[in-house]
Amino acid sequence: MNILVTGGAGFIGSNFIRYLLGKDPDCHVTNLDKLTYCGNLENLADIENMPNYRFVRGDVTEVKRVEEVIRDVDCVINFAAETHVDRSIMNASEFIMTDAYGTYVLLEAARKYKTKRFLQISTDEVYGSIPSGAANEEDRLNPSNPYSASKAGADLLARSYYITYDFPVIVLRPSNNFGQYQYPEKLIPLFITNALMDMSMPLYGDGKNVRDWLYVEDTCRAIDLVLRDGKIGEVYNISGGSKKTNIEIAEIILKELNKPKELIKFVRDRPGHDRRYSIDGAKLERLGFVKKFVFEDAMKKTIDWYRQNRQWWEKIKSGDFKNYYKKQYAR
Repeated sequence: MNILVTGGAGFIGSNFIRYLLGKDPDCHVTNLDKLTYCGNLENLADIENMPNYRFVRGDVTEVKRVEEVIRDVDCVINFAAETHVDRSIMNASEFIMTDAYGTYVLLEAARKYKTKRFLQISTDEVYGSIPSGAANEEDRLNPSNPYSASKAGADLLARSYYITYDFPVIVLRPSNNFGQYQYPEKLIPLFITNALMDMSMPLYGDGKNVRDWLYVEDTCRAIDLVLRDGKIGEVYNISGGSKKTNIEIAEIILKELNKPKELIKFVRDRPGHDRRYSIDGAKLERLGFVKKFVFEDAMKKTIDWYRQNRQWWEKIKSGDFKNYYKKQYAR
């Protein structure tokens, strides 16, 4: 099977490529990535010389580039996206271009070359804040910020290609991911790396916003299952089943690293901050998905990875991220 992975130098994309090549050495993977600030080829340094893997630098909004790499593949898995809510609030344009228009370019090219399966990787954030219970795949989309709105638009566009053109699209909506190689602007790696440096951990509002946490390798296993056995035209939630408030996450990290609670710094809440995410993963479970990792064990594994791989994240935090961090959280 020849597979095109877009955004494969990012967090979930790189973990998925590594997982897929480890599980199925007969498949061939092309990784198309623009290498924006959070795309990092070091994430895949251990597999870059494998004969069934190749990297192509390119933007999913570039029609010619996309057509060059898509013409000979069997499946497309679209991870390519701008994903950080804070950045989308500051400047939404790149999110609209990559997340929505980029998905359109990929869909058009994949339809032109008769790709057999197209997986659109979305997010639980498209459902918006869920006061109680859990959102299922039939619930209406209610995005609250430019990032989640751009992803919701891409979801609807992908679904429209199934309905209008009978094109083989499947949409997956995972809950909040964490694990190795996650860019340290996201909550868990930000808090881990800041604590390791004895820096403050900025906590929005009262710290009681709830997220459902999912270890990245379980996400990879779920995507692989849907790639092979998922029903065309369907949407699948990938639920972590581990709801935690942000302050609970901070306290878990501080306890594991034996750092003082005084590192927690409450900062002004961001605009449109969703209070609670919660999705129902029963549909995917009926397909055969069972989580492998317990949250507590996966958190310890993640913390240990950042503790043992300082050279990976210290370079990031000393570069462009440093200025962004100061601007965003120095309040």
